Amino acid sequence: MKIGIIGAGFIGGTLAKRWTQLGHEVFIANSRGPDTLRDVAKETGAKAVTVEEAAKAGEVVVVTIPQKAVPDLPKGLFANVHKDVVVIDTGNYYPVRDGSIPDLEKGTVESEWVSKLIGRPVIKAFNNIFSQSLAEKGKPKGASGRVALPIAGDPPEHRAKVLKLVEELGFDAIDAGSLADSWRQQPGTPVYTHDFDAPGVKKALAEAERSRLPEYRKKADDSLKAYFASQK
Repeated sequence: MKIGIIGAGFIGGTLAKRWTQLGHEVFIANSRGPDTLRDVAKETGAKAVTVEEAAKAGEVVVVTIPQKAVPDLPKGLFANVHKDVVVIDTGNYYPVRDGSIPDLEKGTVESEWVSKLIGRPVIKAFNNIFSQSLAEKGKPKGASGRVALPIAGDPPEHRAKVLKLVEELGFDAIDAGSLADSWRQQPGTPVYTHDFDAPGVKKALAEAERSRLPEYRKKADDSLKAYFASQK
């Protein structure tokens, strides 16, 4: 499979390396251009390209950038990309990093906001796992303690393709419903960054309460704020 990745951070780089190892042809891009990705390309085996080239790379395109950067993507980036191409959004909204985004503060589901901005349906995946876990915790199907990941989005046939990709990476893929349901895996929710197994993910998704989204967000944001402070 040919896969484009827009964003070369921890998640983007990890996915590029893992998918290349699995035999996929991966094209990776960032906002600064392919010349800045030579080390990433060498480490992951992916081909460094422009953002526009990554968007047109193949069957799947992953957008894995900070939420604040989504409005800065080239206008019409997906305008000529075939409708069958699956777009995955791995993003999370952290006000301490992204600044205040009024629509999200008012309760718009994060990936619905992304979908509207880029003008494409998206599948929410890989947002609730740390890159180290994504790199190291994949196990064969049926293995004890296999970590599970929720996948939400529309249309269902796009979601099904992502479910298969997640399984291939060594994780139990949990169908978490439509994009409107993806709030259940946003930062701070019960399923976020806990590396649960399949029953644990299903339980955590069910326990999420939409009325508590501001509380969940503040908890996650405070945690990232503390991390930033510790790095100074």
